[in-house]
Amino acid sequence: MIHYFYENISPISDEEKRAKWIEDLILNEGKKIGSINYILCDDEYLLQINKEYLNHDYYTDIISFNYCKGKNISGDIFVSLQRILDNSSLLKTKQEDELNRVLAHGVLHLCGYNDKTEEEQRIMRNKEDYYIGKY
Repeated sequence: MIHYFYENISPISDEEKRAKWIEDLILNEGKKIGSINYILCDDEYLLQINKEYLNHDYYTDIISFNYCKGKNISGDIFVSLQRILDNSSLLKTKQEDELNRVLAHGVLHLCGYNDKTEEEQRIMRNKEDYYIGKY
C-alpha cells in the first residue's frame, strides 16, 4: 500500500494515480508491494530529518528509509516539495515530471538501486526516465 502524509505543505494531485504507478513500478522490478509511506514536506522539515538521522547538514530533495524484507518493498520516503519545485525551475523540467522522478527514485532505492558511482547514476536515471514515460 502507498500512503501519503503531509508536513507543512499542501497535498499533491492525483494521489491514487501516482500510487498505482508506483505499485506498477515495484511489480515491474520483480518485487512485492509492502507498505510505502511518502512524507511530503518543506525544506526545513527534511533538513531536520537529514541532520537528526543521517548527520548531514544540507538540503536534499529525498531521504529514503528502507524497511524491505526480501522482495517485499517497504519504507518511509521523505520528499521536499520545495526542493522539487526549485530543481524543476533550475533544470527547466515540468514540475510533475520532477515530482515523479523523485517519487520513483526513492522506490528504486528500496528496490536495490544505488547512485553512488557514475555507472549507478546512469542506471538510476535510465530507470527514472523509463518509469516517468509510463506515468
